[in-house]
Amino acid sequence: MRTRRLGKTNLDVSEVGFGAWAIGGEWGETDDEQSLAALHAAVDAGVTFFDTADVYGDGRSERLVGRLLRERAEPLVVATKFGRRAPQMLESYTYENL
Repeated sequence: MRTRRLGKTNLDVSEVGFGAWAIGGEWGETDDEQSLAALHAAVDAGVTFFDTADVYGDGRSERLVGRLLRERAEPLVVATKFGRRAPQMLESYTYENL
């Protein structure tokens, strides 16, 4: 798997990332053990970059990615988004909402 620098950071990540929206369960039924097996298979294939968000299955994908991080020793990079539960207006992005 080829890697490249992530933006202006000192992090090198795989060029292919794992988008975790589908394992959150919003695209139909999912099985957490199968989802975890897919996450492990991705790491085995050289994937080191994982993308998730708090709204992917109401945190389900984040919990699965968290479990992956606990079960693997490799240095992995997770990008997550937050604040999507509040109305998408600037005044909603408060400390309390985030």
